[in-house]
Amino acid sequence: MMPSHFIITGTSRGIGEQVARMLLEKDHLVYGISRGKSNVLLNYSNFKPIHFDLSHILGIEGLLKDIFNQMDIDDSEMICLINNAAMIEPLKSIELCQPEEINENLQISLIAPMVLASSFIKLTENITSIRRKIMNISSGSGTYPAPAMSVYCTAKAGINMFTQCVGAEQAKQHNPIEIIAVDPGMVETEMQRIARGKSAQQFEMAKFFEHAHQSGQLQSTERLGSHLLNLIDKKFEPGRLVNYSD
Repeated sequence: MMPSHFIITGTSRGIGEQVARMLLEKDHLVYGISRGKSNVLLNYSNFKPIHFDLSHILGIEGLLKDIFNQMDIDDSEMICLINNAAMIEPLKSIELCQPEEINENLQISLIAPMVLASSFIKLTENITSIRRKIMNISSGSGTYPAPAMSVYCTAKAGINMFTQCVGAEQAKQHNPIEIIAVDPGMVETEMQRIARGKSAQQFEMAKFFEHAHQSGQLQSTERLGSHLLNLIDKKFEPGRLVNYSD
């Protein structure tokens, strides 16, 4: 199998780190964008760490150009962007959220994936020889409203709508980019630990997250990673919203 190029955000931990590791073990090239670093991924020679704060929106297009300049796409099977990075906080009623908190969450969780997708499409529009794919990591929170989670839920609902809109645009193209949004279900990640670690006074949904953990409803990042690799291989119509069970 020919190697592919993957640009993944949020590779310092959680889902992003796990998916990157599994792709690296299959000898693909991974360009990991994150504010932190993963000591695990640094052990792979085919991993390219890129330290970048995705809240710096205006630097994203230049960043992606630099990444593409590092790529040798001859004899490659696919170029894939995985928008995984997101923030769960602030976890409180909207009147208690500070403008700076709202801004940072939406910059990282919604606007950055939009700018990354826009730049990715522009930079690959003349590439016709290999498969091009964008996978946006969404959440059930994009469909189901939850108290004290209005910012996070809004960002994920935005990701879903953005995916559908771009899918409608791409469906009209001669060589469309396959763009999908994936609801991964409930996964044991740092986000889950933050949510269930709050007191009921701080965050009324904390009991729900704690119950999901105690009752074994959370899947491991390893199990999810295997499923996401299958979804990467599988072909979908542009704009598809994919649930974990699909």
